[in-house]
Amino acid sequence: MTNTSVVRTDITIMGAGLVGLAAAVGLQQAGFSVVLIDSKNPDQESKNKEPPTKSAAKNDDIWDKRIYAISPKNAEWLKSLAVWQLLNPMRIGQMQAMEIWGDATAQPLQLSAEDVNADYLGFIVEANALMQALMQRVEASGIRTFFEHSCNTLYTDPNKATLQLANRQTPDTQKLIESSLLLAADGSHSWVRQQMNIPVHQKSYDQIALVANFEVETSHANIARQWFAQDAKGRNSILAWLPLPGNRISIVWSVSTQYAEVLLALTDAEFTQQVTVAGDSILGELRLISSPAAFPLALQKADTLTQDCVVLVGDAAHQIHPMAGQGVNLGFRDVVDLIEILAEKNQYQSVNDSSLFKRYSRVRKADTLNMLMLTDGLCRLFESQHYTIKKLRNWGLSAANQQSIKKILVANAIAL
Repeated sequence: MTNTSVVRTDITIMGAGLVGLAAAVGLQQAGFSVVLIDSKNPDQESKNKEPPTKSAAKNDDIWDKRIYAISPKNAEWLKSLAVWQLLNPMRIGQMQAMEIWGDATAQPLQLSAEDVNADYLGFIVEANALMQALMQRVEASGIRTFFEHSCNTLYTDPNKATLQLANRQTPDTQKLIESSLLLAADGSHSWVRQQMNIPVHQKSYDQIALVANFEVETSHANIARQWFAQDAKGRNSILAWLPLPGNRISIVWSVSTQYAEVLLALTDAEFTQQVTVAGDSILGELRLISSPAAFPLALQKADTLTQDCVVLVGDAAHQIHPMAGQGVNLGFRDVVDLIEILAEKNQYQSVNDSSLFKRYSRVRKADTLNMLMLTDGLCRLFESQHYTIKKLRNWGLSAANQQSIKKILVANAIAL
């Protein structure tokens, strides 16, 4: 016989990644009762870190290979959630400027926070550190969680969402979670989105993002560097060097799937040499301190952000190329805008009022579309081998060094 219990709450959040955890803290802080569900235990996942390379002997060399660039606005929001304060400031990289090279530009496009009288363009944070800080806040806030629970069924109508959960530890026990709003924060392969039959537009870039950390010979001076280039076969390559504290950098190298296989087969020394050459040896000798990891890249956008009483956020709603480092920032802004909209509702409106959902969709579609067009457009632009386009794109980078244009670019870069 199966024991069934019912849990009722204002908002259920499916997915305890960075966006889901932040949403749980933010929504409860805004006065809503929240239940957070995930098939895994995020606290345990964040502690299962891979060891550094053999050459990284000191404890200081153990750096998470998965990092995120956090915008100043989102850093302030995380601070308002009492999350940012839990991070070790000695392990947060600061981006005060950026240099961008085209495939034929002698001088990079140089962007500085000083161009708009700001202190930073952004911050580089380790994924596990941010995950653990968010988990601390979830636990301290007393948010009810159901981790390591599988979802069997989902029933929705415009007024209510009902999730049927099964506990893997006690299969004879199941729970029904009833809520006025269900937030799908369960990633690019969202189970909730699939249950709702919400179509998605997808495009594979046929690229792999390789991420790794290095110690560098010359100070990076808190400057992020990015190279747009093409390999011998004319395939797009985007290399980013992001500043970590001390003489360390984290790289994100987006290359074709075929070239990624070649790079991953190299020894640590050979891979380091390839990264050094691709970055024009601009920081001198490099020493690998975390072996490369690989992530496939794709563009993805859901047809609709809301349906019945379900709202999509983060990768469940959209997935973009990592070149601008804005993926998690977009997800956080989804949550920020949703919280603001719900906080401004009148006392007679439910959290699933259709007018609130329409407003959310309108605000987020505009923001997301701009970022999709930027990242996908740049990918297409630097894929082209047409002589005129090559000349125009590199001329464009040079022209953008004009002070008036740089101010606009920097203002947009830190606005998210």
